[in-house]
Amino acid sequence: MTACDPQVNLQGREKLTRLADFLFEAGMLRKTPRSGYQFLGSGSENVAEHSFRTAIVGFVLANEAGADPVHTAMMCLFHDFHEARIGDFNYVNRIYNTSDPSAAFAHALEGTGLESLVLPYWEELEEAESLEAQLAQDADQIDMILNLKEEFDLGNTYAGKWMEGALPRLRTDVGRALAQRIKETDHTDWWYKGPDRDWWTRKNGKKKAK
Repeated sequence: MTACDPQVNLQGREKLTRLADFLFEAGMLRKTPRSGYQFLGSGSENVAEHSFRTAIVGFVLANEAGADPVHTAMMCLFHDFHEARIGDFNYVNRIYNTSDPSAAFAHALEGTGLESLVLPYWEELEEAESLEAQLAQDADQIDMILNLKEEFDLGNTYAGKWMEGALPRLRTDVGRALAQRIKETDHTDWWYKGPDRDWWTRKNGKKKAK
């Protein structure tokens, strides 16, 4: 790094201070929008929301595949952390814009004591050779597919086209199977057909019959 690099200003700070810096930076993901929705025409999401459900999807996929659920979820959790610094580039942005996600994430971790613990997750995910990494890559796509299915159910026909485009990007059999089931499932079923189906036939305030 050169003297003009703003990261130099953070050198020499105590480890606990750098951990505080890191956690403040993590909060920026809540303020960083996922930019693809401007093309879809409906829906919205920030990077923190995306990362949270992607980690859950990764945990679920790994459990189904007999892989390590925690290892997979950790890759998912940190997979877009660098976007706190560089923002989210959609597929059109990437034609014209370049960035250095690896450097951005390394700078975010510098001095925290987390470098050797967290950076290997990111590097493994980028290489996409291990089963856990491939499942984490699928989890990233499946989180988007879940959002697209919701938008499709709500009437955005373009979301259906986007889903069809996302399905071929999946790398694992378990990822493809789950994505297909998501495509076939109404996004409201989990609550509309929930444990108390009689609620819909009872008037407001009326108690259950004993």
